[in-house]
This record gives sequence, structure tokens and C-alpha cells, in this order.
Amino acid sequence: MTAVHENPTILATEAAETVRIEPVAGHIGADISGVDLRETLTDAQVEAITSALHTYKVLFFRDQHIGHAEQIAFSRRFGAVTPSHPYDTDAPTEFPEILAVDSRLYEKRFGVRKVSYTNHWHTDVSSLINPPAASILRAEIAPVRGGDTRWINLAAAYANLPESLRGFLDGLRAEHRFGGRKPAWSDDSDYAKKVATAPLVTEHPVVRVHPVTGERALFVNPGFTTRIVGLSPSQSDALLELLFDEISNPAYTVSFRWREGSIAFWDNRATAHLAPSDLDHLDVTRVLYRTTLEGDIPVGVDGRPSTSISGKQFTGA
Repeated sequence: MTAVHENPTILATEAAETVRIEPVAGHIGADISGVDLRETLTDAQVEAITSALHTYKVLFFRDQHIGHAEQIAFSRRFGAVTPSHPYDTDAPTEFPEILAVDSRLYEKRFGVRKVSYTNHWHTDVSSLINPPAASILRAEIAPVRGGDTRWINLAAAYANLPESLRGFLDGLRAEHRFGGRKPAWSDDSDYAKKVATAPLVTEHPVVRVHPVTGERALFVNPGFTTRIVGLSPSQSDALLELLFDEISNPAYTVSFRWREGSIAFWDNRATAHLAPSDLDHLDVTRVLYRTTLEGDIPVGVDGRPSTSISGKQFTGA
């Protein structure tokens, strides 16, 4: 079983200056305060935040009223920042690292009215051979009600499975395809044509070993995972449904209410997240901006790395 951090408030060492870390749920999530992201972080602050990220998987910052340039600068303190997205053509031209998560764009892009890109649990762009190591999402326009995002700790979900099931999963591989089993866009949309022209398909281990913490985590998600390699279609579907149920278990999740100036920073190697589905019937605007950090190639329990079927590594500068 995974350990639960019982101390409700953790003040980082004086070397980390003012960073204050407050866990917010039993298995995942912490509020970070005592830092101003308009200013350049010190090395000690970066170290404290990085350590908290590996422990709590997703970190929440409030009242950080920054712009694109400051978000990119903050992101670069933790790794190489990638272009906005493999298929994005809507990034602000002066900030190609910024992905606009903008409800006003989705009807044009996908051919259907949506407030968020997908309503499935997913790990960001896991169809890449090297999915982002982390993502940073900043709210510019937040609805007055609803629109929460949820995250799940995939290491906790794995650790709490029966030992016999963990042993079985440790040796399996799964196909991740951009769009998953049911794409979020209409077949005749420009986005569908773009994806079909340059598909992203990778075979990843079902259980990934975190390159920093050494934790084992489930590495499948409904947004991108299409099948278990080597199983029949019916066997694959049954096992994926079981695992998808586990990675949506509320016990391992945390929910975040967005306000203007809110930022979420998550470890994409150990989490999945769920965009809101409660706003599509309302006339509201929701605008957030995301940056991503260059990721490594996942490695399974057996030491084998992932295999690209289609698509190249996604790198930053």
C-alpha cells in the first residue's frame, strides 16, 4: 500500500526560502505558496518545488497573474520547454511554446461544440515516444462555477492492485494512438485530416518505472490507449476497462477549482487528468494556457523502453 502523508503543512527548509507546501488530498496534490512567479526562482526554490512535484504529483499555485513570457520562463527552470503541441497551429505566433486551451477554438477545430479538448482521463500526448515529463497549465479566464480539473496518482493506483495482478501487468505492452479508440473530433474535420497525415502511435509498457523516484505506475489511459499488445481484442478490451476503472478511482484523485491566476503543475509520468464535462451546455468561456516539458522515453519493469510505431521524439530547446 502507498504511504499517506499525514503532516497537513510542510514548510520547506530555510534553504528553499519561502516555499510553503500544503498537501491537499490523501494520495495526490499540494498547494504551493510563498513564491511569486513574476520573479525568477532561486535554485533552492526550484529544488523544493521539484521535490514536492515528485512527492505529490500535482502542485497548485494561486494568484499568479503572469503572462505567456513569465509562464515559459517558469517552465524552463524545470526542463526544456517543447513546442505547444504536435498538432497545434493556434499558438500565439510570438510564443510557439504556448498551447491555448480555449473553449472558443474547439468548435472550429473539431467540428463539435466543446469547452475542453477531451472528457476522457488522459496523460498528455502519451501517443508520443517521449510524452511530456510535466505540464504547466495557467488560467486566464475561468467560469464562475464548474470547470474543475481532476488528477489521479497512477503510482498509487498501481501499488494498491493485488500483487498477482501487478505481476501480470509488469510484462505487458499497450498501443497508444493519438485520438484513442474514439477521437474527440469529427471524421471530416481539418483536425482529423491533420492527424491522419502524420499519425502518432507508440507501444509503451503498461507499467512504467519513474526515472527519478523509481516508482512503478500504471501507464494506460482512455484518452490514448487503444489495445494491449498480444491479447485478443476481447481480452484487451476487458483488461483495459478494468485498468481504466482503476485509474478513475476517486480514492487516488484530487480536484481543482480554477480561478484567474491559478496554475497547476503536474508530473505527466505519474498522473492522468480529466478535463471538465459539466460546461458544454452553458454559454461560458474558459481559457487556459499550457506549456510542456520535454519527456524521456518510458521504460518498463523489464528494462525495455517504449517503441515508436509512427512519429518522432518531441523535443524542446
